Amino acid sequence: MESFAANLKKRAYELGLSNAEVARRAGLTERRYGNYITGRREPDLATLVRIANVLESTPNALLDFEKDATPRTTDDLLKAKIASAVNALKDSDLEVVAIAIEAVANYRMR
Repeated sequence: MESFAANLKKRAYELGLSNAEVARRAGLTERRYGNYITGRREPDLATLVRIANVLESTPNALLDFEKDATPRTTDDLLKAKIASAVNALKDSDLEVVAIAIEAVANYRMR
């Protein structure tokens, strides 16, 4: 499962997330997630799905069953970063983010 561990690290790096942040967002302890990124352990299916959601990926991509499933362009990576961050927000924070994004979009349309 070395490729799985490498894919976890790579995808978190692409999104600018620390291991601790991925673990927190997935509802895992840092130690447990550390076992996955070092290849000492493999997650169960439910945990794999939670990790994939945090990393804006799919279980198949993390397991290397899909070679080109992760975004590669700068634009795609930025959108994935935003989506990953949004998934970690509370509902009250989402409203603030929506207002900010609308303000930026309206400013750009001038």
